[in-house]
Order: sequence, then structure tokens, then C-alpha cells
Amino acid sequence: MKLVLAAPISGWVVPLDDVPDAAFAGRMVGDGAAIDPTDSVLRAPCDGVVTAIAAAGHAVTLRAESGAEILLHVGIDTVGLQGQGFTRRVEQGAGVRRGDPLLELDLDRLARGAKSLVTPVVVLDAARFPVTLPGKDRLIRAGEPFLEVGGAPRLRDEESATPAEPDAATDVIVHLPHGFHARPAAQIARLSRQFTARVVLSAHGREASAGSTVALMALGVGAGERVELRAFGADAEAAVRTLADGIASGFGEPQAHRKVPASAACGRDRDASPRAAPPAGSARGTVASRGLAIGVAWQLAEQEFAFPEAGGGVAIERTRLDDARGYARERLRQLAATAGDDTGDVLSAQGAFLDDPELLEVADRAIRDGKSAAHAWHSAIRGARELLEGTGDSRLAERAADLRDVEAQVLQALAGEAGAVPDPLPEAAIVLAGELLPSQLARLDLSQVAGFCTAAGGPTSHVALLAASLGIPAVVGAGTAVLEVTSGTPVLLDADTGRLLVDPDEEALSRARGRIKARRARRAQLAERAREDGCTADGRRIRVFANLASVADAGQAIEAGAEGCGLLRTEFLFQDRTAAPPVDEQAAVFQAIADALAPRPLVIRLLDAGGDKALPYLPLPAEANPLLGLRGLRALFRFPELLRDQLAAILQVESAAECRILLPMITEAGEVGRVRALLDELGGRGRPVAVGAMIETPAAAALARSIARTADFLSIGTNDLAQYTLAMDRAHPELAGAFDFFHPAVLHQVAAVCEAAAAAGRDVSVCGALASEPAAAPVLIGLGVQTLSAVPAMIPELKDRIRSLSFAACRDLARDALAQEDAGALRRLVDGFAAPVAKP
Repeated sequence: MKLVLAAPISGWVVPLDDVPDAAFAGRMVGDGAAIDPTDSVLRAPCDGVVTAIAAAGHAVTLRAESGAEILLHVGIDTVGLQGQGFTRRVEQGAGVRRGDPLLELDLDRLARGAKSLVTPVVVLDAARFPVTLPGKDRLIRAGEPFLEVGGAPRLRDEESATPAEPDAATDVIVHLPHGFHARPAAQIARLSRQFTARVVLSAHGREASAGSTVALMALGVGAGERVELRAFGADAEAAVRTLADGIASGFGEPQAHRKVPASAACGRDRDASPRAAPPAGSARGTVASRGLAIGVAWQLAEQEFAFPEAGGGVAIERTRLDDARGYARERLRQLAATAGDDTGDVLSAQGAFLDDPELLEVADRAIRDGKSAAHAWHSAIRGARELLEGTGDSRLAERAADLRDVEAQVLQALAGEAGAVPDPLPEAAIVLAGELLPSQLARLDLSQVAGFCTAAGGPTSHVALLAASLGIPAVVGAGTAVLEVTSGTPVLLDADTGRLLVDPDEEALSRARGRIKARRARRAQLAERAREDGCTADGRRIRVFANLASVADAGQAIEAGAEGCGLLRTEFLFQDRTAAPPVDEQAAVFQAIADALAPRPLVIRLLDAGGDKALPYLPLPAEANPLLGLRGLRALFRFPELLRDQLAAILQVESAAECRILLPMITEAGEVGRVRALLDELGGRGRPVAVGAMIETPAAAALARSIARTADFLSIGTNDLAQYTLAMDRAHPELAGAFDFFHPAVLHQVAAVCEAAAAAGRDVSVCGALASEPAAAPVLIGLGVQTLSAVPAMIPELKDRIRSLSFAACRDLARDALAQEDAGALRRLVDGFAAPVAKP
């Protein structure tokens, strides 16, 4: 049965091929046609439900009774008008009848600000709902028959050889706190490319190729929603199983809550003042990272690129685009390696866009049509951005900034401007921008940055999350008034209330200075003493180390007062590349970190691959439960050359620092012996290196006595230990309220390990999330933990907490903690703990 769509607006019918946008013309968004409007009202083309309205008001998506989803996109590049020229006549979720008004348009205003008024009307899943255009190049009135939409699935031309019935299929619930955003979408795409089978994911009546990061994001799948996987090809079953397991496991996505570290450039507290209307001379936005800063405005202008539309030939432009993508890929890798941990993760995830098959197909189609590489790439990215922004999903709209960032990286390379850095920042700069991109953030001298304020963006944008992790005050979505502030103007950024005050009066400055002074004094006091050895008030030595994931982290950790590195996550060396790093490269990085820490100890954890850390060049078999399968040391035993190379690299490190090896996912003592034997083969007898075991499974905790006799030290990874002990996926959205690292069952495991370590005369440390919680410190110390390895930002506060404790009181608290019956009771006990401080 066919659905006939009525013309949603009067005007001239235009085939999609003639739409001046590569994404629509290339049918990346969907199939249909367009209308060059002569009318000012956009109407519903059929009965249905409004599933999405773009934040900028320029696009509406309807779901027809047949299940077909129809996108009506008014004009080209109209998202940049930020709603000007559009008046809504319907809200998301509303039911509409054919002919009902959806938007009123100010055509004069739109004509002045948009590239074109041509309005595409596309069926988003034309593979299931084939589209027929009865006629083109004709004048049509609103309400007249326009498009015919079939109800029987058909295959795209390039997939005509694929059978209609899949060779394997399954449904899976998405256990990702933020759904299919950039990072998990990129992981799905990377996993799918390991198989020859074509894999398709379906949700919300739409489908996407599993190999396309952009298409997966555009599905708009949120936490707890169900998606269908279908695969066609020889290894279809393995492909479906692997992808379904990855999606179900959540790819190790962290929970939304996080502790926000203090910033050296700002003051912060937890008490936000009540919101009030912004006064004159100010802008009001959304708090992304709390804090308070006084400084001077510094406008970060968006870089403009001039490039010709016409190309110099298909072969030439293809080569130019490939070279530019390669340059951008390497540039992102370099930025990720030198940026902080969170910034590096974002930049690494962006690299997936450079190889997105749908983006490349749209760009290549434009090149074949005679366009330049720059014009083709710009058009492909613009179409993908509008696709995300047009979903009406604020999270996906914020991810469009990552596409802008990747676009800029490639255009810079094509223009010969790659690696350009912004002008030097003034001291205490409040960085103002339309939308700050992660690669721009990575290039800024953060020692000069006091805060961020952007006109656009939201609280879950990558830069908002990065600002929070860096502890820098940030306000986002403050409107275009931010862009009108002249660089050099005095400003006050109150990121507790979400306000930017321009040229504030002396009274406001005086109040702010008082608040900042008090905060700085407290931080300075903590920082000054953070360089002292960790020690309780009654003299018990407790070492405070840092968890690191890059060379840059080492310097920050030393500044924070770290006494060494208790956990170097070596995964950063192996991710986002096509082959494992050679021995010399690994050795050079380990040497640089050891030199930065010297003479402090460095504990290098071997690669913890497998499970939720898939590597495309590591052909692990498909597993029903990856987190219970080949991961950590088990995966290294499966690929002994990988293990040999990493051990050989560690043996090359020459430094005054004590260098130790930590083995992930140990379950029995014999595994430690196998690694020791391999070290001896590689020449380790001549230079003995301490070998430690990570205790992160109940099996390892139960066998801690025998493991302690074989290993030189024990390190408790409370993240996985809690997950396996509680039998709860820590990324499961429905279990977030029940999952707690600080649970009596976990503490009983820690207590058993500490007893085993003491009996064998071994040092025991905690390097999981629990070590970064100052409230947990007295319990862990009372159980017998001698070393805490925390995130660098928490070290000053952690040491301050330790100095306030007496060991006797900690031991009593630990005994009471083990008697609690649940995590809630344990938290209440710890919150009410006031240890009597012994005199030193």
C-alpha cells in the first residue's frame, strides 16, 4: 500500500539531485524531492506524529502511520540563523493531520540569511519505504500530491546483491548512559569493519550502516532503548554477536557523575546561588563547570577557509583529500597524546569521522561532479551536521561540534595551515567563542585560561565535559551577546550562577575577589602541604600515588603532590591505530614518563585489552560475555608477541625511578609465574624488575595468599572488583543507583587481600576509583592499605584527609564498616566519622 505525501508548501518541484547540498543530493539523509517555496507556511504532508523539531526551528520530522519518517528541511544552511525567520505552530510529540501548519516562515528574512530556500522533503529510511517522484520541474500547490512512498522494503542499488532476509539478526538493549554518541558509535563502526558481513542497525523506524559513525549517531538512540542488528554475509553470526555484546556491555562508558577537580585559575564551591534574570551588561547561559573567575575577555574567532568550488580533476582531488585526511589523522593523534586524558579521549574518538564511509561517499560523489576536495569535504560535513542538528535531540546537536572540528582539521591541511596556533592569551583570559572545539582547546595555553563562555553548546557538549574535568569555570549557550564583547574588556565569569558580567562595577568585583581569595587560600594551603609525604597524624606512612594515562599526566601529577605513579594505563599507546606500537616507540614513551617522575616509582600496567577495550588489529574471537572472556593477561597470553614486546620495552627503561610491572586480571599465582619466566628469557635476570598482581576479580581476592607469595606487590582495582563482586555492570543505566564501589561486599574482599599481603610481607595498594574518594581513605587505611593511587586532582585533598587521621581510629572504623549490611549504611557510617586526631 502506497502513502501519498502532499506538498507541504507551494513552489517549484526540484529533484534531490539539483539541491545545492551534497548530503541531500547524495541521498545521505534519505530519498525524496525538494520544493523551492513561494509560500510562507510549511504544512504536514500526511497524518502522523511530530517526532522532532530542530532547536533552530528549521526542520521538522514526522512519523506517518505506516512507520515512515519524513524530514522537512526548510532551506540550506538555515541552521545558522538560530531560529530567526521561523515560527513554530506545533510541538514535538503532537499528532497532526495532513495540511496542518507546522512552521510559519519569514521568506524575506530567510532569503537574506540562507544559502538557498530549496526545501528537501525526504523519507529517512528509503530502503524500507521506497520513494517515487511523479513529476519534476513543475509548479505545485500545498496539499497537491507530491511524493509516493511505498510500504514494501527494497534494497539500495549498491546492495542489490544482498538477500532480503539477514543471515543473522538480534535485538539488544543499549546500556550507554548517553546513547549512541560519538565514542560508542565510533567503537561500533570499528568493530563492524573487522567482518566481511554488512551490518545494519535499526531503531525509531530508521536504519544505519554499522560502519558509519555519523549514521549511527543520527539514529538518535538513547539509554535503555532497543536496537535491531541485521547482518548479511559469511561471518554474519560472528558480526552480530560481537556488536551486540559490545552494545550490551556499554563499551565501558562511565557513569554521568564525576568529581570536579579544583582549578589553579579559578575559585569554586558547591553552593550555587539562586538564578536571577541577567542584568544589563551581562549574558546568561548554562553552567558547564562551576567556579568563579575575574579576567579579561579574549575572543577566539572561528577560522574561515576560502577554497575554490571547482576541482582540478578527479584523481588530483581524491589524492588531495586522502593526504589531508592522513595529515589530520596524525595531527589528532599528536594532540590526543599530549592533551589531558579526557581531551585526548575526545580527540581520538573524532578520528573515526575521518574514515566514515558515508561521509567519504558523499565527498567522493562531489569530487566526481567536478568539485574541489575542500568543497567536497565541507559539503559532506555540513550535510552530516544538519542531519544531527535536525533530529531535535540536544545531545546529538552538541555532537555536531565534533564534526565541525574534524572539518576544520582537514580544511586546515588542504589550505596548508595545519597546526596553526591561536595568538598568545593574556593573563587570566576568559575565552569567549561561538562554540569552542576540542582541538582548539588542546592548542590553548591553559595556564593562562581563567574560564570559558560560549554562545552555543550545551552542558553535555565535549568541551563542557572537558572543562569540568579540568576544573575550569565554564558557561555554555549564553547567546550571541557573548560574541559582541570586545577582547580586552574586563569581565567576571560567575559559573556558579551561569552569568558573564561585562565590565563589572567595583562592588561586584570586590565580592568576587573575596570569594576567590578564600578559595585560593584553601587550595594553596592544600597544595603547599601536598608535596609532603603522606602520613597520618600518629605517624603511619601512607604513600599517595597517581593514576596516569599519558606523558602529560606525569607533570600534572608531580605538581599535585604525587609520590609516584601507582598505575600507568598503557592502553593509550595501542588505541586508535591500525597496528600495535613497536618496542622502540613503547620504550621511548615509558622512558619519558619515568624521567618526568624520577626518582619516584613508576608502576606500568601491561595492556588490558579485550572486554570493553576492542582493538581492531587484535583478532579476538566473538564472545557472549567479553568482560568474562579474553581480556587483560588472558588476551596477552593469546598473543604472546604483544606481551613479549611490552615486557622488552619496559626492560629498556633506564631511570633513577623504580620501575615496576603490574599484571591485569590475575586469577591465580601461576599466571604471575608465566610472566616471570618470560622476563627471564628476555634478560630480566640481569636487571630484576618487581612484578605485581592486580586484584580485580573475586577469584584473585580468594587466592590472595598464594598470589602474594609469588608477586612482589598487590594492587587492588576496585572498579572491576566491585563490578564482578556485585555482579553488576557498572555502566548499566538501570543499576546506576544500586552500584557502589563503596559496598561492604567489596570491603570484605579488600580486607582479605590486605591480610594476605601482610602475611607475606607485601605492600598493598588501591588504584581504583575508591582510592580517589577522601571519605573512603580512613576505611582503606584501617583495613591495612599502605598506598593509595588516585587521580592527580584529588591528591592534595586526599593527603589533607590522611593527615587528619589516627590509625587507631581508622582501624576501629574499618571494623565497624565490615559489619554494615549495605552500601547506604556504610556511607552513613563514614559520613558521620569524626576521627580523634592523635598528636604527632
